[in-house]
Amino acid sequence: MSEGQTIEVEGKVVAVLPGTMFKVQLANGHVVLAHISGKLRKNFIKIAAGDGVKMEMSPYDLDKARITYRMKDERPGFTRAPMKRRY
Repeated sequence: MSEGQTIEVEGKVVAVLPGTMFKVQLANGHVVLAHISGKLRKNFIKIAAGDGVKMEMSPYDLDKARITYRMKDERPGFTRAPMKRRY
């Protein structure tokens, strides 16, 4: 599918499932099943429940999505614990 045919939406992670899968709730209340993109996986970007994410959805299947970006947390003074490096 070409890049122009995807639908970009924002949502909030509701549940973390095994195998890098997530249940994400959209702004309209619809819950979709999402997996992380290769760039997030390659750069070890961690996604937890409650995180805001941007996703790409196919117009053919609106129940599944690909997470492409984890948005920064808006709470002031909030920092995540540093992750241990894998060597």
